[in-house]
Amino acid sequence: MLTVGLTGGIGAGKSEVSRLLVASGAVLIDADKIAREVVEPGTPGLAAVVEAFGREILAPDGSLDRPRLGAIVFADAAKLAALNAIVHPLVGARSAELERSAAGDAVVVHDVPLLTENGLAPLYDVVVVVDASPETQLDRLVRLRGMSEEDARARMAAQATREKRLEIADIVIDNDGPLEGLQKRVGEVWADLVRRARTQDQSAPRAAGTE
Repeated sequence: MLTVGLTGGIGAGKSEVSRLLVASGAVLIDADKIAREVVEPGTPGLAAVVEAFGREILAPDGSLDRPRLGAIVFADAAKLAALNAIVHPLVGARSAELERSAAGDAVVVHDVPLLTENGLAPLYDVVVVVDASPETQLDRLVRLRGMSEEDARARMAAQATREKRLEIADIVIDNDGPLEGLQKRVGEVWADLVRRARTQDQSAPRAAGTE
């Protein structure tokens, strides 16, 4: 098994890279998806978030009001850290469970937005960073996601810098250009990951008594 940590700044296009890798054959473990699951109604995670931030972060149906909570935590570093301290251990435990269930020869891609910020690079065999300029990120967030420029800049500022992400990268995917270029680059990266997985499998020690 080859474990891959996939990350990138908000608006860099990491989700599209994840989709292309899955289409190529990767097993995807999506930290954002898991982060939503661990705070669904009735979970200990949601109870802990409500205890920390109050019932005003709940929607009328009892689910988490994500825009409201986001507006609170992305404007206050201490509150963001408090939220992360609740959610990240739950996400980590569930991610490890899913990884253990993957096939032994799989390329397992962990899509982790805050991989850099949380110092998680050593957990993976390979770290892939999807890179885009801050100008491109801002344009995508405002034009494609409908964020205000102020909100988009706050989300970007809450993450690691572009330089910090690139420092931990084993492989960089440049996503400032058109989709066709991204598809070609992801194809190259997938071939590289498959080669690494095969090399790792061949170099793994054999169990006693096997040929």
